[in-house]
Amino acid sequence: MPSPAEPQTVSPWPAPQVPSPLNADVRVPGSKSLTNRYLVLAALADGPSRLRAPLHSRDTALMVQSLRALGATVTEVDGDGAFGPDLEIRPMEPGSASGAEIDCGLAGTVMRFVPPLAALKAGSTAFDGDPHARQRPMTAIIDALRGLGVTVHDDGTGALPFTVAGTGEVAGGRLDIDAGASSQFVSALLLAGARFRDGLHLVHTGSALPSRDHIAMTVQVLRGVGVHVDDSVPNEWRVSPGPIRAFDVAIEPDLSNAGPFLAAALVAGGTVRLAGWPERTAQVGDRWRTILPALGGTATLSEGTLTVTGTGRITGAQLADTSELAPTVAALCALADSPSTLTGIAHLRGHETDRLAALVTEINRLGGDAEETADGLIIRPAPLHGGVFETYADHRMATAGALIGLAVPGVLVQDIGTTAKTLPEFPQLWRELTGGLY
Repeated sequence: MPSPAEPQTVSPWPAPQVPSPLNADVRVPGSKSLTNRYLVLAALADGPSRLRAPLHSRDTALMVQSLRALGATVTEVDGDGAFGPDLEIRPMEPGSASGAEIDCGLAGTVMRFVPPLAALKAGSTAFDGDPHARQRPMTAIIDALRGLGVTVHDDGTGALPFTVAGTGEVAGGRLDIDAGASSQFVSALLLAGARFRDGLHLVHTGSALPSRDHIAMTVQVLRGVGVHVDDSVPNEWRVSPGPIRAFDVAIEPDLSNAGPFLAAALVAGGTVRLAGWPERTAQVGDRWRTILPALGGTATLSEGTLTVTGTGRITGAQLADTSELAPTVAALCALADSPSTLTGIAHLRGHETDRLAALVTEINRLGGDAEETADGLIIRPAPLHGGVFETYADHRMATAGALIGLAVPGVLVQDIGTTAKTLPEFPQLWRELTGGLY
């Protein structure tokens, strides 16, 4: 199964530098997390839906391809977004999915969100993905489906590849899982829960639950399309059975992907402005408004534009649960003039790559002083030098390397094309930010 927009191995990319403080206005495409959540809900809705200004990237292309394989119709239509067409979705048609093959690529939202949809179809659906995808945690979703009475064949690996043997109906009811490896396990089941015969009473039985902001986002979008979700008890969610209302929604800009551009103001000095910032949002990227000031910058939101200003001097900080923002935060900390400690991010070991090990390896490769802890990183000041910054097929490693390269001459980012996973326009937007200077 070929992967759409799969990044190709190319020569290392010379990270641009800037000769003077920044004064830039930037825009980024729609949120990947919101785009893929709304795509799943549109496939389950009670009528046609429309996504306005969605993200067009490898992860979203894989989701569209998956939903089409399960019988949904996804059509590109003209829209007002600056980064591609809108999407119109007609929900999955009744009938069999026998023989469907789902290519997950390296997209956690596809490999976790789509299996419950396959369970609602009659017949077998095969799931596989990139080589790195076979190393990502999947046991919780496989065990959850089995707990709901769905047959899953995985040869005992608890990982990709596996096959879901759907019967066309999922009974639902109470389900206990340990979602400590990824909040996506919770979101996956909540998104489909209203379509289970008896709804869903989901209980997280483990201790730590990472990335709770992403679960809050899932609950918010579900309520926005008429699904009743009760999350009043900690670590429990009750989804009532019933229809998912068709919708017409504008996708917010991806605030996580905005991070490197905003952080550039702290590295190079000057000001970066990003328009379209929502006044209220469930996106974890909204934390940039507190993270960047903690590292020595200022961040002001006014009339939908976030303005970040820096001096070129970065101060270290103690930061907890930075989630998917951690690679960008770590890049800033590697350039700081005092030590930093990042905690509450042990789950990043199970992301596109082991991000904690990868960040330590690549920061230290450039002369830095970083070390892993049980649940995070310690990064101390050290003079950095140029060299190749490996990305491990991880888009956020690539953007972290580009950020370090703003301040350190001679940084070469290996496979900048891996940013196509969530932001295909990254190299172009980064050149525009920096004036195209190398």
